[in-house]
Amino acid sequence: MPRLIPDLKASQNFVELQQELVDTEDKIQASRRFYNGGVRDLNTKVQVFPNNIVANMFGFKSREFFELDEAEQKQAEKPVDVKF
Repeated sequence: MPRLIPDLKASQNFVELQQELVDTEDKIQASRRFYNGGVRDLNTKVQVFPNNIVANMFGFKSREFFELDEAEQKQAEKPVDVKF
């Protein structure tokens, strides 16, 4: 006689939660890349002639890239702690 495996709703919800967490982490990484790309473009334009003349007139300055220090990087690599 075949053994029936119960359909666990909680298991499916947990899988969906895991997928949402992965998706959120991917979006954060994509946003960081987008921000750093914008900073790179701004810094290039602020430093190159003749844009640098106009940038100085209007007070545009170079910006720093978004980077994590060593402690923040270790924290970011840890799995997200989800409590119920």
